[in-house]
Amino acid sequence: MPPKPLPRPDSDLVEDLCLVLYGSLRTEGPDAAPDPVPLACALFDAGHRGDAVREVLECTPAALSGAELAALAARLLSECAFDPGFTHAPERLEVLRGALRVAARDLPSAGHHGAPRLMLLEDAFPPAAGVVLADGRRLEGGLLASTGDDPTGAVAAVAEHLQEGLMTLTRRVWPVCDRHGLGVHPVVRNDAAVWWCAAAQGPPLARVGELTRSRRQ
Repeated sequence: MPPKPLPRPDSDLVEDLCLVLYGSLRTEGPDAAPDPVPLACALFDAGHRGDAVREVLECTPAALSGAELAALAARLLSECAFDPGFTHAPERLEVLRGALRVAARDLPSAGHHGAPRLMLLEDAFPPAAGVVLADGRRLEGGLLASTGDDPTGAVAAVAEHLQEGLMTLTRRVWPVCDRHGLGVHPVVRNDAAVWWCAAAQGPPLARVGELTRSRRQ
């Protein structure tokens, strides 16, 4: 018999307990001693038999350090696919806005001017944000809220979203490597988001946000 799929945190009880546990981790830090037992019990009652659930129910919380409990609580939240979205982790939206400001500096090379903006996709699950160009057109797809957990990765992800969205609108490849005539892709290399040509061994075509300037040199 195939394993029973893990339930999403969509019941009021489970969602409330996820928020309590997440809030504890968020405010108290990685050495906190949150109590993951109520959430584990609720998930178990819902038919969840994941590793983290079993470990919580089989352990003796008093025998664990705060850091160990915090790590177990984080695993439990991950196992039940809890996502705080933007509402409970508003800094994610600020990270994405900053990433969009950086990536948007490359848009003039694609013939687009003006500042794009983010909009929350109200009905998206998991929570996500979309990009609206300066001319009012919204790009297809969206950026998951979790993208805002890593500033450097967010710059690469936003650049990729702009690239794919513009290619859908214009049916043109952008950006293109001047040397190889091939499309380049945003990746993270050496802790920086760069436009990378797969046909080249390096260096990258440009850092994301510096494409226009690099081509003037």
